[in-house]
Amino acid sequence: MNRKPLIGLFLLLAVVALSGCPKKKPATPAEDLNVQTTTVQPAAPPPPAQDVTEPPPPAMDDKTEDPLLSQDLQVVNQELRRRGFAENVYFDYDESALSDESRDRLSRNADLLKGAPQLQLLIEGHADERGTNEFNLALGERRANAVKDYLASLGVADARLRTLSYGEERPVCTESEESCWSQNRRGHMVVTGRVSG
Repeated sequence: MNRKPLIGLFLLLAVVALSGCPKKKPATPAEDLNVQTTTVQPAAPPPPAQDVTEPPPPAMDDKTEDPLLSQDLQVVNQELRRRGFAENVYFDYDESALSDESRDRLSRNADLLKGAPQLQLLIEGHADERGTNEFNLALGERRANAVKDYLASLGVADARLRTLSYGEERPVCTESEESCWSQNRRGHMVVTGRVSG
């Protein structure tokens, strides 16, 4: 194997590398720069202040925005719950009649809804898993309508209330026992929009 071309190449690279690095020039001493300095005169003092009355600040509106006026429906629903809105009322087995406790909850809900007349409410009817799908859909519809009718009787405009039955399709608890079934037999209320116009 002939190493002469490799050595020649190596020497050529070394020469190029060494000759390519420029040397640093020494800094020019300050006295050789021939710089003239000038003194800056201080600014004249400002004229004496005159008696000028400032205009009063603009009136500030201390009212914070009501979350119920938010465009974000999640914020609106959270604020309603914070104010005591009950999102669920519960029913007895195979019943669509409202209990006294449900009527009390709905009465509070009606007061909150009347205070926010721009909100539309969806009332979902739910049932537990017992019974046929058709039966539970019909039962969920009766439950949703019972809630709607009671809210309307308390002064909430009927046009703001919409119902939808899910029957047994959307359980909140999936165990096959009474403690779960009682949670699934419900009317669920959620703000879904605003009244148009």
